[in-house]
Amino acid sequence: MNPIYDFTGQVALVTGAASGMGLATARAFAESGAAVTLTDVNAEALNAAAKDLTGAGHHVLALTCDVSDENQVAAAVDRTIETFGRLDMAYNNAGIQIPPSDAADEPAERFDRVSAINLRGVWACMKHELRHMRAQGSGAIVNCSSLGGLVGLPGRASYHASKHGVIGLTTSAALEYAPRNIRINAVCPGTIETPMVSDMIAKGELDRAEAEANQPINRLGTADEIAQAVLWLCSPAASFVIGVALPVDGGYVAR
Repeated sequence: MNPIYDFTGQVALVTGAASGMGLATARAFAESGAAVTLTDVNAEALNAAAKDLTGAGHHVLALTCDVSDENQVAAAVDRTIETFGRLDMAYNNAGIQIPPSDAADEPAERFDRVSAINLRGVWACMKHELRHMRAQGSGAIVNCSSLGGLVGLPGRASYHASKHGVIGLTTSAALEYAPRNIRINAVCPGTIETPMVSDMIAKGELDRAEAEANQPINRLGTADEIAQAVLWLCSPAASFVIGVALPVDGGYVAR
């Protein structure tokens, strides 16, 4: 049974919110009483997600946003404040995967692309969220790293570099903002049943049976399980948790 949180009167922002872990987290925030801004680069999927949540009676704002563009990020955060009046929680989830590659052969363009979204995108989101939270005097931010932020794997150097970088951003900013009543942490999902993982499996970039066997729980995780970890990190139950890179990976990094 999942714990019940009461975020009534609070406002959350979730990036990459049109599907997968982002959508599950946005829904969980909304079901816990928060008003939620959903952002995603996929306008069609984003609007469908927002329509579903609005139809269920939740207060949501849908904004198309490419997190690799800092101006779009700043505008999304500003619109959130204009619409809801505050920003209490953020889950900086937007990210991409890239095909595996020999480190000696990977094009610079691919490294730049994954870094622009997975690392600089998180940096831009956190930067502009903190501008408002700093003035407000409170807040909680969760950045999405990965088990790839904690370990290395052959063929994944560029992707893992971006996710290791997220942890560096998180821990340093967490120390800077802890005295200002703003908590910053990261989640490190294992292999989760999401559209991105399904696409990797379909393309032969990931073997499902191997992925399940690599997680001691012997299954893939669910988007809802990541959402529950994010909500806990944003809740008063985690009030003394700062600068953590929390593995939510079925035991992968504990082996």
